[in-house]
Amino acid sequence: MSAERSNAEEPRLSIRGPSRRLALRGRTLRSLVTALAFPVAGLLALTAGGHLLLPFDGVITLEGKIASKSEFFEDEKVQRILMKHGIRVHITRMGSRDIATTGFDGYDFAFPSGQPAADMIKNDRKSKDAYAKGHSAFVSPIVLATYREYAETLRDNGLARPRQGVGADENSPLYYTLNMKRFIELSAGGKKWSDIGIEKHRTTNGNRILAQTSNICEANHAGTYLGLVAFVENRNTVPTDNAAADRVARMIKPTLVSQGLPSEEMFKTYEVPEGKGLAPIVVVYEHQYFAYQIRHRQRTGKPDSQRVLLYPSTQFLTEPEYIALTPKGDRLGELLASDEQLQRRAMELGFRVLDTSGKATSTELYRFLEDQGIPAPASTAEDTKATLPSLPLLERMITSVGDCPPPKQTPETSS
Repeated sequence: MSAERSNAEEPRLSIRGPSRRLALRGRTLRSLVTALAFPVAGLLALTAGGHLLLPFDGVITLEGKIASKSEFFEDEKVQRILMKHGIRVHITRMGSRDIATTGFDGYDFAFPSGQPAADMIKNDRKSKDAYAKGHSAFVSPIVLATYREYAETLRDNGLARPRQGVGADENSPLYYTLNMKRFIELSAGGKKWSDIGIEKHRTTNGNRILAQTSNICEANHAGTYLGLVAFVENRNTVPTDNAAADRVARMIKPTLVSQGLPSEEMFKTYEVPEGKGLAPIVVVYEHQYFAYQIRHRQRTGKPDSQRVLLYPSTQFLTEPEYIALTPKGDRLGELLASDEQLQRRAMELGFRVLDTSGKATSTELYRFLEDQGIPAPASTAEDTKATLPSLPLLERMITSVGDCPPPKQTPETSS
């Protein structure tokens, strides 16, 4: 051993009791681990769901004007799917006709509920050489939602017949076919529910028989129903000139009484118990009824057998069109038309999704309803397909029947 090492002092060791600082540190560490458990679990969930890197990848917020299809973008599953693609949507809700007749500054897209309003938007954008690109993804027929007592009263009078499908209960059908010609005649004649035996079904109602819509000046479903009534009253033909449009408008105006409810409130009124007295028959979209029955089945284990649908014998299939107003908005339009997850979710919300050829098909939707324990309506080739008048003539009739103010002028929009 060297002299240097031999001269070194031996190390001095001291033994102490447990350190209070160490114990405190241990308790703090355990508390910290517990506190971090939930954030870490959330972090793992975000990673598994593909959301973790979104803030770093960049999330864009798109501004849109939407009518009744706003419920699609308010759906949590739809929002999660869009976030995977780095898209967040902020919507302004208004009627389809309002969407088409007000300005588009600051908006990336417009989503009216039907083709007339979509055509108005595209024509306006074209006249101003402004950006506009349309996308179609799903459709939904116009139907009349009512309650069993009213459907059965119409059936007693020969105006409605059950429309049985797979899994239907013969004693409590959910779907009926409504003879539109006779229904319009009853309404135009001022007949009341008490005149045709509603009391037989333990209900009293002295109000006039009619199908309630939202404000005709604002809502697509109201304008479409107007076109459907006009088609029936004009002997299953569309008016082709101003004189014919004016004549038919005068003919149908007394039949189209409206309380002017906002369009988003129409189905909500139907869902609540008070709806039966306020508006026993309302004009809605088929997907709204299916979505309601899916929710009811999930909540209670069975469909709502007291709320039923009347399919008009003269039908019109509404075709909502997403219109991109900016290149950013076009990205969302492409997803709506092509993303399988979004299309699947649209079907789960009651829509008839377009197939690869661009045609609406009910096969997958009806199969999905049956899987959910909800009877699907029977398909029929007997119904007459209604056609709307040309856009200028339809606008002329809407303005006349609804006593609508002139459309607001859409200001120039830069894209």
